[in-house]
Amino acid sequence: MQRREKEALVTDIHEKLKEAKAAILTDFTGLNVQQITQLRRTLKKSAVEYKVVKNTLLRRASQNTDIEKLTEHVVGPIAIALAYEDPVAPAKILIEFSKAQPALEIKAGMVTGIVMTPKDIKTLASLPSKEVLVAKFISLLKTYPTRFVRALNTPLQRFISTLDSVKKAKEKA
Repeated sequence: MQRREKEALVTDIHEKLKEAKAAILTDFTGLNVQQITQLRRTLKKSAVEYKVVKNTLLRRASQNTDIEKLTEHVVGPIAIALAYEDPVAPAKILIEFSKAQPALEIKAGMVTGIVMTPKDIKTLASLPSKEVLVAKFISLLKTYPTRFVRALNTPLQRFISTLDSVKKAKEKA
């Protein structure tokens, strides 16, 4: 690869690293081309890009980005998964894929500027999806005002019931 091509590639990767909401470094040693292609297709459905990058080019491209904190993990064969929309998506997909293909090793990751260990990434992958969390939050927002209104109505209902009982008692007498 010519120097100009490398510079263009570093610039391209740098821009992608700046845009990414999440990045996860993996060691793909032991996976064949078909398995990596399958992983790329799965990731692409969730707007996640999976690139195999030379270590020196990745280190240069990561300068002045949040991903620069991960350079200590850039050792050996490295591929990087970059999420541009949902920062949890690559963690979920990579953890699920690594269960079926144990050769895929997750080295480290970064989500919105926070460095994550493989254990942290597994924890992140176990979280419910964004849609589920939003639905639970909306449910909570709906439940508490309803309970509050019921709590306010209960004394009033008891008072009306008492007045009704008094009225019936006076009508009988």
